[in-house]
Amino acid sequence: MHLNLNSLRAQIEEHLQSRGIAIFQSLPRAGDPTSTIYWDTARYPDYEAFLAAADAAGVRLVTVFARELDDEMIEDTLNQLSELDIDRDERRGLEKRLKEMRAYTGFTGEIELSFDIDSRVYVFDLLTDWYADLQDLIEHMELLDAEDEDEEDDMPLGGGYFPRN
Repeated sequence: MHLNLNSLRAQIEEHLQSRGIAIFQSLPRAGDPTSTIYWDTARYPDYEAFLAAADAAGVRLVTVFARELDDEMIEDTLNQLSELDIDRDERRGLEKRLKEMRAYTGFTGEIELSFDIDSRVYVFDLLTDWYADLQDLIEHMELLDAEDEDEEDDMPLGGGYFPRN
């Protein structure tokens, strides 16, 4: 997968315009799993096939979303990491991986195309390898945070002191 999807985004928009399909610049559309249908980008990564399906279905409007990595996202994730109650070696490993992601600042790591038909949202979501790694890292941190919260919920109130009445 390309390191940067900027040029692909331009190709997609040019392709849509050449076919008279309106482009709506949007936020991510993925949502309700019962009404969202994902294109299999792992086996069929060609956006033209997705757009041909949209065209054949009579779609005249396609939404386009692109996510570019910025320093703020890295800093926010590093701040979240600093709040996790994890061992020092794991923290260092995660910090190192996050700081390595700074090399991709300014790059587009995700492109999402979508269209609607009969209350269903059809989504083509393409990620670079480095952005998928970042997403995995963030999900791992969220799991660690959830485990930490579960441990806090299991702790007895009052520091474990129970009066004998």
